[in-house]
Amino acid sequence: MQGIVTVPSAVRKRYLKPSTFWRIRQEIPPWLNLLMPLIGFGVPLLIWSVLSYGGWVTSTFLPTPTAVLQAGWRMLTEEKLIIDILSSTGRVLAGFSLAAIVGIPVGIAMGTFRSMEGLFNPIVGTVRYMPVAAFVPLIVIWIGLGEDAKAAIIFLGIVLYNAMMVADAVKFIPDEMLDVAYTLGASRREVFFNVIMPAVFPSILDTLRVNIAGAWNFLVISELIAAQTGLGFKIVQSQRYLQTDKVLFCILVIGLIGLLTDYGLTLLSKKLTPWADQSRG
Repeated sequence: MQGIVTVPSAVRKRYLKPSTFWRIRQEIPPWLNLLMPLIGFGVPLLIWSVLSYGGWVTSTFLPTPTAVLQAGWRMLTEEKLIIDILSSTGRVLAGFSLAAIVGIPVGIAMGTFRSMEGLFNPIVGTVRYMPVAAFVPLIVIWIGLGEDAKAAIIFLGIVLYNAMMVADAVKFIPDEMLDVAYTLGASRREVFFNVIMPAVFPSILDTLRVNIAGAWNFLVISELIAAQTGLGFKIVQSQRYLQTDKVLFCILVIGLIGLLTDYGLTLLSKKLTPWADQSRG
């Protein structure tokens, strides 16, 4: 019939059906944005409740959520848990801040200058595969048993990852951006401070946001060195006496601190780098 255009089936298949749940890197409705975190937290809590309250697992191995909260309240009111929280937070901040001060400049240098990559890459690429726990006896010999040793363990666990991730972020800056700057008459100094640094700064904040979680992971190892306070110390001490409720509460406290830190760094990134793609946060 004339006037009717037939669209091949291969062409028709190119059109995607609208989807609310499976959108690729697109915004989702506010109600779904609220529902998904609730499901993410609610399902594990439901499984935990069923197993513990239902008696499927003994309280020695998995206490009920109520027992964990009660143990946590006793620790806060009777065992001065707040001091342990402050001690651990101070150690993490000390070790992580030092790792940022050292790791970020090294990473920028490695990503920007091939000469610096050749200088640092052998040591960074080798040492980052070595387990931090293996350095504990040496740290005790070199530094002692004080707070400096605990911060040093966290520093060693994070600094090389900071350097590698920042270096990779610098390398992902398109060469075309640098070529355009040189074409417009920019010097090497101007290219570094006006092109490379603004382009890599959002990735630096993302690196810090990711690696601070590793700092909390190394906290337990650091507090094995003659610690008398700290969340890691409490976890190890409670584990010795099979006080699983205290162990779980300390783990939950670390998770809550990490969640608040992550949220704070995300807000800071949005505030300081409004030009960056915030969808990855």
